[in-house]
Amino acid sequence: MGAAYFYHLTRRPLEAVLPQLIDRARGAGWRVAIRGRNPRRMEWLDEKLWLEPEDGFLPHGLSGGPHDARQPVLLTLDEGPPGNGAACLMAVDGAEVAADEVQELERVCILFDGGDGGALERARDQWRTLTAAGCAAQYWSEESGRWEKKAEA
Repeated sequence: MGAAYFYHLTRRPLEAVLPQLIDRARGAGWRVAIRGRNPRRMEWLDEKLWLEPEDGFLPHGLSGGPHDARQPVLLTLDEGPPGNGAACLMAVDGAEVAADEVQELERVCILFDGGDGGALERARDQWRTLTAAGCAAQYWSEESGRWEKKAEA
């Protein structure tokens, strides 16, 4: 049974935080799916991930290609099981996550922009929905300059 980790971005943008979280997930041996809501935004993230980190290489692909199942990191708009057999799902830009996904995967990460009131409300709604369904959840904030766990359910 997995858990949902909520990451409240207040100091750095998504494109700076995402490669670090992906690196940690890959270090745990997990394949990763990144779920978004907007095709253009996912294409933009795809480009950003090719440029970061400067001292490394982050192999990944956009879903819909011929090799989705082989991608260690797959950017997708699709709900449901990731096409690459991911054990970790990272939801960005308010992408929905179902309670059964949290239960089936090793980890679900929900990243949201602290400067966006709509994103904050969507994250709060997801927290309430997932915890009411019995999912384990943690809330992490970088407000102090480093990641700190602020809540757990």
